[in-house]
Amino acid sequence: MKTLEKIKSGMGMAAASLATIVKIALMSRRPTPRNRETKDTIIIMGNGPSLRDAMRDDMETLMAFPRMAVNFSALAPEFGELRPDYYILADIAFFMKKKTGNVPALWSALAAVDWPMTLFLPATSRGMEEVGRLPSNVTVKYYNLTPGEGFRWLMRPVYDSGLAMPRPRNVLIPSIMSAMREGFRRIVLIGADHNWSRTLWVTDRNRVVSVQPHFYEDDEKELRRAEEIFGNVRIHEVYENYAIAFRSYHNLKAYTDRRSVEILNATPGSFIDAFPRITLSRLQKQ
Repeated sequence: MKTLEKIKSGMGMAAASLATIVKIALMSRRPTPRNRETKDTIIIMGNGPSLRDAMRDDMETLMAFPRMAVNFSALAPEFGELRPDYYILADIAFFMKKKTGNVPALWSALAAVDWPMTLFLPATSRGMEEVGRLPSNVTVKYYNLTPGEGFRWLMRPVYDSGLAMPRPRNVLIPSIMSAMREGFRRIVLIGADHNWSRTLWVTDRNRVVSVQPHFYEDDEKELRRAEEIFGNVRIHEVYENYAIAFRSYHNLKAYTDRRSVEILNATPGSFIDAFPRITLSRLQKQ
């Protein structure tokens, strides 16, 4: 039985590896070269509700390290106070020809940034009008959102090249990968609650509803956009996506361990079980 399982597993890994090579050929573009400078610690600020608690209780620690913000956080009232050194966009909605919800407002907010900031964008977004309107103090770097799975001996050089990454079902995957390519050796997560299942239910009309709270308050326009996304989604598809996201963190952990990069989760109550935990107060003392 064990032999059959090994054969089955090996065939699955071979198929996944081949699929990754095909995806790279079809989807990947030239990424920005890796930064060869070694840097110490960066805090990646996910948009989970716990970020608000961190801002209230540990703002001094947050501001003591380089910070990366993600997705819609530029629309939060606190964005100008946080002044992140890095920013990343990963949701496909930001790059579609027809911009809906708060996407136009987000690009306007990024165009108004008046401090030095590095913005990470998918390599396929080169040439977008919105990118051309960014101010000169915003440096744009490109990465590939191409999902890569398969034999670890093959995935390591693939990930190193920047042509693919563990399946990026959540913005934190490209955030961590981009921080690594920027040279950071210790990556700390805050606002990475990932307790989505607590806010998931099915109505009496069998409509799946998922309310994913952020540290900022979503307005009606953005809530309508989110509702449209879940319009035809089934409950098993939601849980399958959750499984992919959490598995990707473990794949990422295996890769970062081989690269001697430390990822620490400073999010109280986070559902991510792949990374060691720390508190922001302890981080300041290290």
